[in-house]
Amino acid sequence: MNQSGSKPYRLILIIIALLVLAMGIVLFVIPPALFPDPANGFNVLRCMSQGGSFNVLTAPDQSDISQTYDEFITWWSPGQYLVPYFFKLISSVNLGQATALTVALAQLAGLAGFYQFFRKIGFTSMVSALSLVFIVCQLAFFVPYVFYNGGEVLLFAFEGWFLYGCVVLQKTDWKLLLFVLLSGWIGFFCKSSFLWIYAAGLFCLWVRLSSAGISRWIEKGIWIGVPAVLSVAGIYFLFLSKGQSPASVSKGLKLTAETFSFPLSTPLLSGFSLDDLFHGLIYNFSKPMISQPWATIILIALAILSLVLIFALLRKAPNQNYRLFLKAFYFGALLFFGIAYLRQLNISYEARHFRIIGILIVPGMIYVLSNQKMSYRVAFAAITIAIAVYSFSYLLKGYYINKSLAAKGVSGLAQINIDQQSLNKIIGLDNENRNATFVFIANDIGLEIIHNRVINLPPVPDDYKIDTDDYKYDGFAGPLFIVLPESYNGPKEKLVMKSFPGYTGFNLSMLSNNYVLYEARMKR
Repeated sequence: MNQSGSKPYRLILIIIALLVLAMGIVLFVIPPALFPDPANGFNVLRCMSQGGSFNVLTAPDQSDISQTYDEFITWWSPGQYLVPYFFKLISSVNLGQATALTVALAQLAGLAGFYQFFRKIGFTSMVSALSLVFIVCQLAFFVPYVFYNGGEVLLFAFEGWFLYGCVVLQKTDWKLLLFVLLSGWIGFFCKSSFLWIYAAGLFCLWVRLSSAGISRWIEKGIWIGVPAVLSVAGIYFLFLSKGQSPASVSKGLKLTAETFSFPLSTPLLSGFSLDDLFHGLIYNFSKPMISQPWATIILIALAILSLVLIFALLRKAPNQNYRLFLKAFYFGALLFFGIAYLRQLNISYEARHFRIIGILIVPGMIYVLSNQKMSYRVAFAAITIAIAVYSFSYLLKGYYINKSLAAKGVSGLAQINIDQQSLNKIIGLDNENRNATFVFIANDIGLEIIHNRVINLPPVPDDYKIDTDDYKYDGFAGPLFIVLPESYNGPKEKLVMKSFPGYTGFNLSMLSNNYVLYEARMKR
């Protein structure tokens, strides 16, 4: 594309920067709610702020509620709560505002990193700028302005710069060693799933630096492999070896239609926000839009179309390095996640795990379309606008809920699982007691409890099929306050109360029209 004259790509970049900055300012005024994973991370931070050890969750012991147990949390990387905590420390803002600063800066850093990567990998400034436009239109870009998703947004901030480093390094020296060593640690700090991205990126770096001859391949492999092994070894021995992770337990081998078709379909599921549009095609995060058989049929069709798209980009993309990265990440993701799904590891069928694929296809698509007929470009523009409208409507709805409907407590975060009247009474009880235990079925509300202990129970499903070991807490430890939605009235509330056999004499009181307090102070 022509970059002469007024250089309109600069105007595009300025508009994007101003838009993201404006969204960040609004987010600071209307802090986000929390997804469950970062809520767990913030619960670890809560324990640390009360005198606990680094990255250790301290909670009542299920065998004796009067005692506590400590667990080093390796399921999620610590960056999701440490970065907001850093901004909280240096600026004296509350946790909600610190989270808003984290999102705003991470989004700007991520866009800048991917722009530099696209330019360095061979695309023009205009193609790179238009690629950012499409990335901003994706629903994944808007999600952290409504729900803080922790490692997802931090990974976005770093991975573009990591890919840029994998392209810009041209020779084996101390800079290469330092880059390989530190990028593994930084990426894992952002999100633990960075490890597969780390492997794919270093593979591309190795191929780029190697030349003809086996000896050269071995030499470059040693230069990259040694610091990479040291980086991964540090992650394992200092962190992962201390607890369980999604890859710790396998349920055995199971091959389904989704096992490999889901990774194959992610260019379309992730890049065009289709997984979000379907409310989760396979892993439903709300009421399913379509039945499972139809979801599988759609998934297989999307896998075929995604393969066609990838091979078209590999055939028509102008730069060899871009083709290398596209092949390494797409087929690397297929290998990594295909094996994970085959082994039934605790990794969900969600396109967010493959967001990097949805980003990598963008500059290639825009380049190819720039050389096609006007009708194809108009169709792509129409699709982009439709995605943007869907994403922006999600943002506006989220802003409204977080501002007008969600409760606000001492954390400053939007509490969507409680109303303000109920939260005010809960905070009052926390201020009045020092030896009480609060029980919630949403793991974010406990962040408002400062002086007492918290138990977060899993929500009771409508079919009541639960593992009782996840709910039962024996013993007695002072006042017990169980907060449940009014909709739990009936079998669900009885199930929760029976989870505390050491207590008797439960008193029921309405916190509001929507939430109920079950209070017990007597030992059975």
